[in-house]
Parts: sequence; C-alpha cells; structure tokens
Amino acid sequence: MTVLFTHISKLINSRETYVQLRGKALADLPCIADAYLLVEDGLIAGYGPMYELELRVPHLPKNVVDIYGQMILPCWCDSHTHIVFAGSRENEFIDKINGLSYAEIAAKGGGILNSAKKLNENPEEELFQSALKRLNELAALGTGAIEIKSGYGLTVEAELKMLRVIKRLKQQSDVTIKSTFLGAHTYPAAFKENHEGYIRQIIDEMLPVIAAEKLADYIDVFCETGFFSPDEMIKICKAGAFHQLKPKLHVNQLNSIGEIEAGIKLGAVSLDHLETVNKEEIQMLGLYKGCSTLLPTAAFFLRMPFQPARKLIDAGAAV
Repeated sequence: MTVLFTHISKLINSRETYVQLRGKALADLPCIADAYLLVEDGLIAGYGPMYELELRVPHLPKNVVDIYGQMILPCWCDSHTHIVFAGSRENEFIDKINGLSYAEIAAKGGGILNSAKKLNENPEEELFQSALKRLNELAALGTGAIEIKSGYGLTVEAELKMLRVIKRLKQQSDVTIKSTFLGAHTYPAAFKENHEGYIRQIIDEMLPVIAAEKLADYIDVFCETGFFSPDEMIKICKAGAFHQLKPKLHVNQLNSIGEIEAGIKLGAVSLDHLETVNKEEIQMLGLYKGCSTLLPTAAFFLRMPFQPARKLIDAGAAV
C-alpha cells in the first residue's frame, strides 16, 4: 500500500545518508518545513518540501493524508532493554531506602537473582504474552526498533527460554528487534563458589545452542566488582565472537575496574551504563568508534549521579 503524507509542518531528522553522530554533531537536527512524505509498503519512498511534490510525485496515490501542520519524526530506538521478565522487584526499594547498595541487595539474594528465581518458575508462554504486551505498549509510544536482552535465566534452560521468547517476538511484531544473550549477568547461586564452572557452562552449553538456533544477534556481559571481571568478560566475548556474536556490554555502572578499555579492545558495538567514569575514560570514549549508551533512569532509581553526558559529548563521543 502507498500512502502520501502532506503539509507536514516539520519533517524531523531528514538525512540523505546515515552517519554516526558524535560530539557537536549531536546538536544537528535537519528538518524540512512544509514537507511531504511518501511511504510504499511500510518503507519511505520519497520526501521533500511541498513545493517539489508535483515534480517528484506526478501521480498521487489514492491514500493521501493531509496532517494539517503536525510534525513527523523517526520512531524511537530503544537500544538497551530487559522486557522479558517474570515479576517486579518493588520490595527492594525498602532496602534502598534503608541505605543498602546495589551490590548489598544482590548479595542477599535480591536484584538479578530475585528476577531469575521468578523467571525460572514461569512457563515460556506466560513470558511471551507478558513481553508482547510490554512491546506493544512501547510501540504505541513510538518505539520502532528495540534491543532485548536475556540474563534473568542464569541456567541453560532458562536462558534459552528467554531467547526463544525474544525470537517469537521477532516473528510476531512489526517492531525491528535485536536479541542479546546476557547469560553473564551475574553468577547463579549454584555457582557462587565456582565462577569458572558457570563460565564454562556459558561457553560450552549455552553458546552452541544459541548459535545453532540463531537465537541472538549480540552477546553481553555485566562487568563489575562482585560480578564478572574484565578478564572474564574478554574470555566470554571471545567465545561469543567464535559464534559471530558482537559484544554490547554493561560497564562502569558502579565501579571503574578497567572494563571500558577492555570493551574497546573487544570492538564492542556499544558500552552501556557509564555512571562511574573518570577523565581518562571519558577521553577514551571520545575516540571509541562504538556508541556510549547512557541509562539515566537506572542511575535515578539507584540514587546515583547521572552519567556525564555533556562531558562525553564535548569529548567527541557518540552518545
């Protein structure tokens, strides 16, 4: 089906070619005033100022929508999400109010382990239906592309269950979806004293099935004090690379332990969180070819200072 939108007051972010926006270029937002937009079978077929419409689209389609001076802008891209989960953790706000840190809550079985316990108890169909509802709500708010992570399973069966749910979402939804394997989110209770054993399970048991069933586009590791070290992150990501999974990484959320430098050496597509970065790391990110993904809501709920977005932009980073 072909649809023509006319009399758009501002057609926002109208770029002829894709370029990665870095530093000062992030302030550049090209717009076309009094514009038209031609869509064929869900894809943009043409656009420009209204005074060029007759020349560029001599034969108008049957479906013409005059939007009377409203604006059109691209949909949102949610590049870091965890929308497949089995239950909320609002009870942990009490711990936060009482002064417990993220790591302290995790140490007593809260946080990721709390979510993992609930997810392991939920059947795949329930997870799919609840995640589809969340995805549809996001789409209604303008999300057109989304990355969805596993990481609340922490067993072979449950991690694969999460990734299969994401694969079903890809098949069901018109939203563009990328899947990220985050088996290295934390160490499950069964491997609390055997970190190498869990890493071997990720590498030897999870990754081969994920590759065979084409369940993931990326691999992620939560690199943090008390979770996975930079060396462990490198080991897991190299195993992922063997299966053609590029890294998108959780780094510098709570501490700076060398994970940014390690992530850059791994060629990570993105380095995410970045609540805790020093001057040297900001300069590294200014030269880093990937994207620095900031999650201000995570900082807000953890009662942490917001990520230094302006300093990163001034350093030339792609934020």
